[in-house]
Parts: sequence; structure tokens; C-alpha cells
Amino acid sequence: MIELKEPLEVGGVLLRNRVFLAPMSGVSDLPFRQLAWQAGAGMVVSEMVASAELCTRERGNLLRLKGDGLGTHVVQIAGREARWMAEAARIAEGEGAHIIDINMGCPAKKVTGGLSGSALMRDLDHALMLIEATIGAVSVPVTLKMRLGWDDDTINAPELAARAEQAGVQMVTVHGRTRCQFYEGKADWNAIRAVKNVVSIPLVANGDVLNRQDAVSILEASGADALMVGRGSYGQPWLPGTIVDGVGQDASDMIADYAVAHYEAMLVHYGEPTGIRHARKHLGWYLEMHGVGISPAERGSIMTETNPRQVARRLHAALSRPNADEMKKVA
Repeated sequence: MIELKEPLEVGGVLLRNRVFLAPMSGVSDLPFRQLAWQAGAGMVVSEMVASAELCTRERGNLLRLKGDGLGTHVVQIAGREARWMAEAARIAEGEGAHIIDINMGCPAKKVTGGLSGSALMRDLDHALMLIEATIGAVSVPVTLKMRLGWDDDTINAPELAARAEQAGVQMVTVHGRTRCQFYEGKADWNAIRAVKNVVSIPLVANGDVLNRQDAVSILEASGADALMVGRGSYGQPWLPGTIVDGVGQDASDMIADYAVAHYEAMLVHYGEPTGIRHARKHLGWYLEMHGVGISPAERGSIMTETNPRQVARRLHAALSRPNADEMKKVA
């Protein structure tokens, strides 16, 4: 059985343990990654950055490249043209990325409609062209994230992984669903093992990991070397770290302080009013998971308030009531 606290080497970069935070558009921005890293995640991955858009150097895209306070800085890029993938990788490396990850797993229609993300699993020759261009552009390790395939009739993750390793990819992450499943049903952890059987580079298993028992189960089923936590970290960025440690943390005012600090970090990162808008989804998750006896009116007042001091005050009050939920115990 894999020891979760054991480091993992990826192309010369040593990851401090084997429980990672997944790249999540609109979620895994710098403040979220910093919190997950501080809580003990072995690796945290940026939001997906569209390669062609990154090359315009627009401020919003450049913000996604920030890695302040992260011991290992990983940037995920996506696209369908080799020249933009190569240039985006160069930019990310120039901004301090230790690892470049390629997205071939995103199921969103706006991404696959542009022949990016998991749509690339329908044309492996083209996918390999993008991989080779990215690897050839940088000196840091390049990794790849994918799904099992486009649909149940085209489960080609093993083939893509094997070809990617031959091209020079240093680690592969597989989400245990096809693109056509989106996030429906249960991730098929056993199906990931077919990838393990054809590669010698590290394999990361992803999909439906919500606690330590899930972590143990996904590694046993898939044979993977590490695991990645995605949506389970909504409202609890500390989850990957607590899975590693095997224990939760007692809360009381801790969650309230944590949520307020997260909110204030987002305001610093984005500025106002952008940070206020971006933070709302996170406030909703904190309130949903850890609030006690919050009325719809109270929740609405927190979610729609535009005065940061008022938001912080109301959020703290809502989350620090007696008997507030403890941080999830994952032992």
C-alpha cells in the first residue's frame, strides 16, 4: 500500500507527499492553492489557462500564473494549436512554474467545442503534437491530465498515456470518468488501473475522493502512485492535507477565521469589486458545509453584501456559533 506521506519524484521535482489538489477552473486560484498548500497538500495545480489567451498577457490570465508562497508551483495550460501551447509553456516557466501540466480532461462544452480539453482524446495524433510542442519548449517537467476517454466506446486513456510517456511526459493523471459522463455517476477507479499497466511514470488517480477512506480505496483499486482531490475540497481547502495526516482539526472559531482569511486574501489578489464577486462561490460553500442554523435571509445577506467589512463580520458570526461543524475528520 502506498504511504501517503511518502515524497514522489516527478522529472527531478520532489513532491512532498502523494495527495494533490486538482486544477479547477474558477476555484483553484492562488488564494485557494495557498490555503491547500499551507494545510499540507503535496502538490497544488493552477486553474486551467487557455494557451492562446495567455499569450496576449492579459492581466486576468497572468494572475493565474502566480505561485507566491507555494513550494511547488504547477501551471496547467490548455489549447489546440501547438505554437500557442509552446509559447504558453514558455511564459509559465518564465513566471516560475516548476511543472507544466497539459489539460486533456476538461469536459466543459466551451472547452471541448473549441477542440481543447477532453476533445483531444478523440484525435490522439493531434494530442501528441501538442504534447511534443509543449515538452520541446521548456526545461521543466511536463505532465498530463486526462479522462478515461471520450465515451464508453472510446476508452483510450491507456493508449494516450503510453504515447505521452514515450514523448517525454513525466506524470499522468486520470479522472475515472469519460467526457460524456461529465461528473455524473461514480468515478470508475478500477478502470484507471489499465493505465498503470502500460506506463512506468507516476500515475495519479482522480475522481470522487472525499475523505481518507476514499483515498485508500482509489489507490488500491487503481494501482496509482498518488491521488488528486477536486470537488471534495469545495468549502474545505484543507482536505488534501488532512487526508495526508489522517486526522481532522477541531474547529469552533477556526473555520470562521479560516473563511474570513480566505475572503480577505481573494480581495487582495483580485482587488475590488472583482474579488468580491469571485469570493461568493467560496462563501456559499463555507456556509453550506459549516454553518449552523443559517436562514436563507441571512445567507442571502452575506452573499449579496458588497461592503467587505460587513461580509467578513457576518461570515464570521455565521460560522462561529456554538456547535459549528468541525473540519471533516478523515482518519
